[in-house]
Amino acid sequence: GYHRGLFENALEDHSGEQVSGLLLLYSSYICHVVESCSSTIHLIIRDLASLQNQGHSALLQEIKVLVVAHNIPTRLFPDWYVAIAMSPMTHPQGSTQSQSTAEVVAECLTLLLKLAAWIQSCEEDSEDTNESVHTLAPELLIPAETINYLYNAEECASPEDFLRIYLSPSQPALDSGTLHTKY
Repeated sequence: GYHRGLFENALEDHSGEQVSGLLLLYSSYICHVVESCSSTIHLIIRDLASLQNQGHSALLQEIKVLVVAHNIPTRLFPDWYVAIAMSPMTHPQGSTQSQSTAEVVAECLTLLLKLAAWIQSCEEDSEDTNESVHTLAPELLIPAETINYLYNAEECASPEDFLRIYLSPSQPALDSGTLHTKY
């Protein structure tokens, strides 16, 4: 219900561009992939930041933004999907700790790309994709240990931090040197 209301608000207030993506629900975590225009993405991140400011009563807590990409030529997900991840694959104990955060994020993106391709193939076969994501493709789900690692990674920004960095001007100091001219 929260996401439906958020997306309806985005459609009314912004470009009218539909939102597609994936919401994976784990027992203690949520992985949220959103595809839309930049203004809708920023609206969603602002809303997540306001959720986080509600404290312990918030619907979602300790939110992290992993990647925001612009100018993607095609969408990965043809619609909006919600799936419950009952028992995702697990990594050998400690394998994510030996990787850098960038490598773990890349691994997550690779799994999401494979999952998106799998969902598209299910759409073509006209199966009930929402029901089958967690049962037919558990090897494509992001392991809970990986999500926990990213949750604790300092490099992954909160929605507030992401917005502060994204919206801050990044202009180099123009007065760093002196220019002498002769007439």
